[in-house]
Amino acid sequence: MQKDSIKHHIHLHFLVFIAGFTAILGKLITNSAVSIVWHRMFIALIVILLFCAMTGKKLKTSYRFILKYCLLGFIISLHWITFFMSIDYSNVTVALSMMSTTAFFTSFIEPFFFKRKIIPYELLLSFLVIAAIFLILKSEFNYSLGIILGIFSAFFASIFSVLNGLLIKNDNAYKISFFEFLFGVIFISIFLIITGRLDDLFIESFFSVNYLYIFLLGVVCTAYAFIAAVYLLNYITPYSAVITYNLEPIYGIILALVIFGKSEQMSFNFYVGLLLILFSVFLNFYLKKYNKKIN
Repeated sequence: MQKDSIKHHIHLHFLVFIAGFTAILGKLITNSAVSIVWHRMFIALIVILLFCAMTGKKLKTSYRFILKYCLLGFIISLHWITFFMSIDYSNVTVALSMMSTTAFFTSFIEPFFFKRKIIPYELLLSFLVIAAIFLILKSEFNYSLGIILGIFSAFFASIFSVLNGLLIKNDNAYKISFFEFLFGVIFISIFLIITGRLDDLFIESFFSVNYLYIFLLGVVCTAYAFIAAVYLLNYITPYSAVITYNLEPIYGIILALVIFGKSEQMSFNFYVGLLLILFSVFLNFYLKKYNKKIN
């Protein structure tokens, strides 16, 4: 039974803060985006494996799910790689702002998988998001590649969330994530072997600041954040969780401005575009909740 409480909501906001901090670490880590994602997934799957061993949770799965895990591992890898590349080619603010468009893509992808019609207001809000993206592109054209990569990252995130939502009905979340991370590591390893870029995984020292950042990314920002989020769903509603996680860009952008200063400052039109995207996201969730009440 779900019991919303102040304590659990504070914990949820802490997890959203951690999610925003992921982008900060992405800028601080000097490894390539592909290397960052490989280490992130490898460390996270080891932590989840240890957690399951300590808590007695089973990781055995049916062969009929393997291909699905494989596909989702590939998609989540692409999502994270394009996200960190977006930071490389622009900055934290741009990457997080573009991640706000995930809801826009989901409004079109979800009806396809759940076989429902597109709701008219979703279409109208989508036009608002498109207008906001054009405004951002026009005002920050020098970051156009970073913006495009960020949009691709949001697209992959929306596909992943919809497919993951279908898969979680048949399996537990820990098992799903373990296999997704495992196949993600395998895919990236194969890519690095084929392209002769295994050196990308090299880290100068396990005691370096760079490795400390990677360790924090894998353990705190991935494994812990995931396990804690699953735990919190026992105490708060999914709606509360989703609407709160939409604050991630705001937390992350404020953090980036505090830590990196001028390099994260954008034009006035950029922030207008970001506010339009965030407005469409929150309005979308409000309208969905309102429609459920009257139906």
